[in-house]
Amino acid sequence: MEEVLEALARTDPEAARIVEFYRGSDTSTLVREADRVCRGVHGDGVWIRGLVEFDNHCQRSCSYCGIRKDNANVRRFRLEPAQVVETVREGWNAGLKSFVLQGGEDPAYSVAMFREILDGIFSFAPAAAVVLSVGIRSKRDYKALREAGASRYLLRFETSDPVLHRLLRGGIPLSRRLRALADLREAGFEVGSGYMVGLPGETEQIRIANALLCRSLGLDMVGIGPFIPHPDTPLGNSFQEPIELAVRATALVRLLLPQANIPATTAAGSLHKAGREKLMAAGANVLMPNLTPGSVRKDYLLYPGKICLDESGLDCLRCLDVRTGLVNKVVRTGRGDSPSWTARQEGAKTSKSPLENPS
Repeated sequence: MEEVLEALARTDPEAARIVEFYRGSDTSTLVREADRVCRGVHGDGVWIRGLVEFDNHCQRSCSYCGIRKDNANVRRFRLEPAQVVETVREGWNAGLKSFVLQGGEDPAYSVAMFREILDGIFSFAPAAAVVLSVGIRSKRDYKALREAGASRYLLRFETSDPVLHRLLRGGIPLSRRLRALADLREAGFEVGSGYMVGLPGETEQIRIANALLCRSLGLDMVGIGPFIPHPDTPLGNSFQEPIELAVRATALVRLLLPQANIPATTAAGSLHKAGREKLMAAGANVLMPNLTPGSVRKDYLLYPGKICLDESGLDCLRCLDVRTGLVNKVVRTGRGDSPSWTARQEGAKTSKSPLENPS
């Protein structure tokens, strides 16, 4: 690790200083600094994104995921485009302006179907921001989805370690994931990625490398969540690490990427009853209430113990004022574009990013 930091000090001295601070600080000190930086850039607001989990079919069998292709215990579903549109309409009518459409890597959902969904949404919500999270697709597909009006895309890399990545994803190399992120940036998306914390075989050096990869990619959004073992996966008997790892990871990423939007993930709230509040205190500035129809919500189970399965999306919305208030923050329901994205749209160079300037 020391050699890595010495090299980092030559190429990115600010990042090296932040990592040294992270390594030498207890969690409470780290959280206070991350909160100070977050408020300095984003104020006391927490953006709200309405989450719609529309499809749990997947062609992958990632060893950590509850909806993996090889899990025969999943009741599979696909929402029709009209159902997705109507679910978003409910969120829009409740005041939301930003939505995340998430599903498995399912070839059955064509670009034409996504175009139908986006056209339907923009017919009543022309100013809405739509995030897609549907896995690796072709560069051509990404371009078509961007042209159809999707403005953001989330594709988590989950681990920066190439060996661990191959083990998690059935031999698929990390380089394929990173190439897809580059394709997304080229297509014009506001790009999001991120990782799990506490994976079997993960080390502190890997956790630091995860955060540094987010910085080197110049991400506009970073999702960080704890690994929670699912009993119907090859990693089902793995050790459950405490929420503190996710808290520290969130704080480190906030310090490395002050302008990025960082959600307080549902997984954090599922692992610890105050998990989302802990991540907000450590620099997270996004919450994602689940708008998925109740008839299928329990079937999109990436990990066990998922919270809010018996509540409606509107019930989730009503409790967010309380949760943000616990960490002296307030709900914001606008589009919530990241400052890095906004600056780039205005032609400003805000960070060193290999996706913008390939070497």
